[in-house]
Amino acid sequence: MDLPVGISTLQRTDRWVGGPLCAILTLLRKIFESAGRLGPREFQRILFVKFAEQGSTVLAYPAILRAIEMVGRENVYFVVFEDNRFILDAMEIIPEGNVITIATNSLFGLATGALRAVLQVRKIGIDAVVDMEFLTRFSAILTFMTGAKSRVGFHTFFGDGPYRGDLVTHRLLYNPHLHTSQMFEAMVEALTRDPAVLPTFDFTPSANQPLPRFRPSLSEVAEIDALLQRENPRIGSAPLVLLNPNASDLLPLRRWPAARYVELARRLLERYPELFIGFTGAPADAPANNRLADEVGSCRVVQLAGKTTLRQLLVLYTRSDVLVTNDSGPAHFASMTPIRVVTLFGPETPALFAARSPNATALWAGIACSPCVNAYNNRQSVCRNNLCMQAITVDDVFTEVTRIHDSLKPTTSGN
Repeated sequence: MDLPVGISTLQRTDRWVGGPLCAILTLLRKIFESAGRLGPREFQRILFVKFAEQGSTVLAYPAILRAIEMVGRENVYFVVFEDNRFILDAMEIIPEGNVITIATNSLFGLATGALRAVLQVRKIGIDAVVDMEFLTRFSAILTFMTGAKSRVGFHTFFGDGPYRGDLVTHRLLYNPHLHTSQMFEAMVEALTRDPAVLPTFDFTPSANQPLPRFRPSLSEVAEIDALLQRENPRIGSAPLVLLNPNASDLLPLRRWPAARYVELARRLLERYPELFIGFTGAPADAPANNRLADEVGSCRVVQLAGKTTLRQLLVLYTRSDVLVTNDSGPAHFASMTPIRVVTLFGPETPALFAARSPNATALWAGIACSPCVNAYNNRQSVCRNNLCMQAITVDDVFTEVTRIHDSLKPTTSGN
């Protein structure tokens, strides 16, 4: 997701405006908010706060299911940035009317949108909030302003991360050794515990968590088949490998060198005469991606960047065999479909952020400075030369893709 406001602007605002606001609200909380009764608290409506990163929303699927078990599907709500609601709609896990969006067209729009969201939440009568953002001040402020009696979030007990005040009732330590999906599940479970005993509580997250499944309609499948035929009439029902060369603006360091996608495509086309390669990406990525597709120099390349909606992209995944992508939203979207996914990791670790699907494979060089971004440094890095991504060679990716493709050949030429 590329936010119109700009990632750097949001991060600076969160630090220089959010920090003082957290301090002021913490003081007001200590003065006016009562401690509440001892023991676990009752609640009827749960709100999740996860503004950005649609991939993380996919990882939150087990946590959302647990919330539904607690209060029912109609009583689970979500606050997201407007550009991020798509994945919730595609997951079809909560009612569409329960998704509250905040526009990000400008800082003023962001502030007014957040205020409207708070007012809407208060009107609904939310009594439990799970702040799934990693130590951001903006989410802590919004969570506090909802007025919910139970508020779960990460807390920096010993200054081990960005200061965000003391605004939640159920304070948890961020565990850098627990997969993100399991951490989200633990946050929901914390609602059932006495806040006085937290962050310590006896809960073991599931090792085998349920996965969301995307099921396109027959008309949607036909629409994608027509798109492929229109872009390259030669494709027919041939096997298709997708390449996603770009990363979101949230973390550009996650990009694999663009020229390697060209080399990978050429080698795969040479190895498999029946294979087609598709280059995918957002509309803003189309010019650069189309240049890469042209550099491959083959009539078996399909230029798809900017030509699908996000929902159509998921349908495209159901038609394709393999996706090669950096660690970004598409890696997680694809985990909702039968496609095999090869995800390239560098600045972040697959131990925390890899898709949980058995069809997903993570490639990570594991050099000494990787991973360099995490919740404690607000996912920022001093790195300006992503050696961790450059250390993943074309040979590494080619070997993995050919292994997967060869394993599929006896049974299918597409999903």
